[in-house]
Amino acid sequence: MRSLVVGLGRAGAGLHLPVLAKLRSRIPGLFGDEPIVACDARQGVAARPGLVVAPTIGEAASRLDPTRTVAHVCTPPTERFPILSELAELGFRKLIVEKPLAADIDDLARIIRLRRKHNLHVEVVEPWLTSTLTRRLVEVIRGGRFGAPRTIEVVQRKPRFHRSLMTSGHPTAFDVELPHGVALALRLAGAARVTQASGTDLEVNGDVGARMGSATVDLRHNTGIRTKIRSDLTSPVRERRVTVEFEKGSAIGHFAVSGDDHHSQLTLRSDGRSDHVVLRDDAMTEWMYQAYHRFQVGGDHTLGFTFAADVVQVLSVAKNISAEPVTTYAE
Repeated sequence: MRSLVVGLGRAGAGLHLPVLAKLRSRIPGLFGDEPIVACDARQGVAARPGLVVAPTIGEAASRLDPTRTVAHVCTPPTERFPILSELAELGFRKLIVEKPLAADIDDLARIIRLRRKHNLHVEVVEPWLTSTLTRRLVEVIRGGRFGAPRTIEVVQRKPRFHRSLMTSGHPTAFDVELPHGVALALRLAGAARVTQASGTDLEVNGDVGARMGSATVDLRHNTGIRTKIRSDLTSPVRERRVTVEFEKGSAIGHFAVSGDDHHSQLTLRSDGRSDHVVLRDDAMTEWMYQAYHRFQVGGDHTLGFTFAADVVQVLSVAKNISAEPVTTYAE
């Protein structure tokens, strides 16, 4: 299969292209020998060895056979639907879409209709779901060693000042890191409803990024488990941590905070003992490999799309709740 990458921002150039290069060298049978084709309308975007850059999707498509090409949509969520529509009209059916799948419920409904109309196979990027750490946490929960899980806490912290103030593709802090945390919570504890949500602005020297500072979501799962997810885009440090509290112990996991070191860590605590392990965890590469394998073998791909749509629905409810004004009643 060949690859088309639409958008050479941080996701396209910084994540997708390096992972594709790694996979093409390791698993050549899954990919063609031809160069990757990319599309970016900005002036001065330079090609690199093994990459051909076109200014428009139409020009990029003219270099490819859509039936044997996977199109990576690496543009911000607010720009998703028009690009997916254009790709579908040009004959592309195998699509990888950056998270979240849609910016809101209306966009999600349009994408669902588009998928049905053109019989699209859509894979939404979610490397935490293929993470070695996530797999270990699922095993701990299902194994019952520490009894039933009671609560989950997900903390996502990193400084994101420049991009938040200079770009508008992500409408709120809920659209940046929260999709990872919500997807993880749904994978670990099942379907859930939002019980509370809040957010803050980002401000630097009088410049304000509305609703881009922090985001918090509380969930109650159908299983009775409660989850709190917190994302802070003004933090001076980076952290991606998940804590699961059980009846008789706890599990604390740390996901890799960047692509510089593909390792995660897990600590299990119970009865005064603490066991710590470092895990090899190149989650994005594993996710991309599994996505291309599913494109290759075909079959029913509804489950993953439905899961991604559930994440958008949770995020949309949370964003709506956090945007509601707080009313103070006089006594």
